[in-house]
Amino acid sequence: MASSSDRALDRLAALGLLVGALFGLAGTFANSPRVQATLWAIDSVGLVIATSLLTMKYFRAGADIVAAGYLVFAIGESVLLSGTAAGPSASVPAFAAGTALWAASLALISAQRHFPVWLRLLGLGSACLFAITAARIYAGEKLLPTASPLPFFAYPLLVATLLGWAWMLVSSKRRDARGK
Repeated sequence: MASSSDRALDRLAALGLLVGALFGLAGTFANSPRVQATLWAIDSVGLVIATSLLTMKYFRAGADIVAAGYLVFAIGESVLLSGTAAGPSASVPAFAAGTALWAASLALISAQRHFPVWLRLLGLGSACLFAITAARIYAGEKLLPTASPLPFFAYPLLVATLLGWAWMLVSSKRRDARGK
């Protein structure tokens, strides 16, 4: 059975993932650059908190590769946050670095058999799309964070992955409460 400290960590991490998913998606559709930057800053802070907590959770559980994946995600999200206030055009270098780290982290986490296959496939799909996005930017293409088709269509997979991780935290809490 999980301790109350573990349950609190899971709840806080799930909340951070939900904040990141919802505010990140909202920022993608925002028309105003100021509103977009604000929404993405909230998204990033929520995800840095969540993935830092998940790093600790999985490290303590002995799942070092999953823990490392969450650590890399937190670093990538921090890099993305560093460019958010500059606006979409000026943030392209930070966006390239952040999406490259997202891709690596999603691949690390999803390659492990710690999560259901459906969630691992979402994460790996998202990793592939963000790796392509980063590679295109590093090859000299000026892709804004809202460019379509990529990275625009990679975000729904990322959001679904984040929501899946949050669901796993909440559903494991319910299983622990029932003593299963």
